[in-house]
Amino acid sequence: MSTIFYAFGILLFVAVVLCVEGIYLWWNNYHGPAARRIDARLRAISAGGQVNAERLSILKKRLLSDSPRLQRWLMSMPRISGLDRWLEQSGSTWSVGQLMGYCATVVLCTVALIPLLPLPLPLMLAIAAVAGILPVLHVMSLRARRIKQLEAQLPDAVDMISRALRAGHSFSGALGMVGQEMKAPIGPEFRTTFEEINYGVALDEAMTNLAIRVPVGDLRYFVIAVLIQRESGGNLAEILDTIGTMVRERLKLFDKIRVLSAEGRMSAWVLGLLPFGTAGMILVVNPDFMKVLWQDPLGLRMVGGALVSMILGVLWMRKIIRIRV
Repeated sequence: MSTIFYAFGILLFVAVVLCVEGIYLWWNNYHGPAARRIDARLRAISAGGQVNAERLSILKKRLLSDSPRLQRWLMSMPRISGLDRWLEQSGSTWSVGQLMGYCATVVLCTVALIPLLPLPLPLMLAIAAVAGILPVLHVMSLRARRIKQLEAQLPDAVDMISRALRAGHSFSGALGMVGQEMKAPIGPEFRTTFEEINYGVALDEAMTNLAIRVPVGDLRYFVIAVLIQRESGGNLAEILDTIGTMVRERLKLFDKIRVLSAEGRMSAWVLGLLPFGTAGMILVVNPDFMKVLWQDPLGLRMVGGALVSMILGVLWMRKIIRIRV
């Protein structure tokens, strides 16, 4: 009896170890560092690379969704490549199918709260529709943060290319140095351009792909300067020094403007969120006091007028504090 018990314990231990090892291998194959690098390369090529239609179609089917039916449906949608490029520019690991799935999940979770909240059905459906764009807003926030990081790293990258050219390196070699030495997010972008040139893509096309993948105006000035210099000639190192100085001065001026407009931005956030926070607190403390807003026709008109006035006020304040440099 004891022998059978010990044998069962040993076999159970081996089975648990093998199960844990299998789970780890599965996770590492789909979510490990190597898988993330491959996925990032595929996204960079599909979102910015100039490849033939057949190869682009294969890449899109890999990236848009894991479900074959959803793949075919997404591939039939117009301008789906623009959404895929938008996700790639945010640095997110989500695919188009995952983004739509998260939006649908948020909507369903909000709809499930309808029996628990003392709100009319049309208002709850409107809230669910607004809540469904929260994943999109999250991706927009990631994209804006990544673009700011790219703008901040660009002067150092341009200076490194200029120094490499003065040291006698070729332009493609200088791009490779930036890809190796600079941190993310700008390092991988230049490394992708360097690899495209090594794979046989023309320099003009590779630089154009870089400008498409990275929606930064200063980087496009850099790309235009390189392309013009290849056509007309000149000292590229001096041109890049001028671009680097211009970008640094522009970023300094932009930071000064952000400091001066910080009070306006804070006022916009407070004035925009205060009515909703106050209404939520009153709804929790005294629900009957708020019911008149959606039970009485005059209350509905007041709510509509208040929302329109708030939207116009927020847009006007945003127009005032948003200064382009």
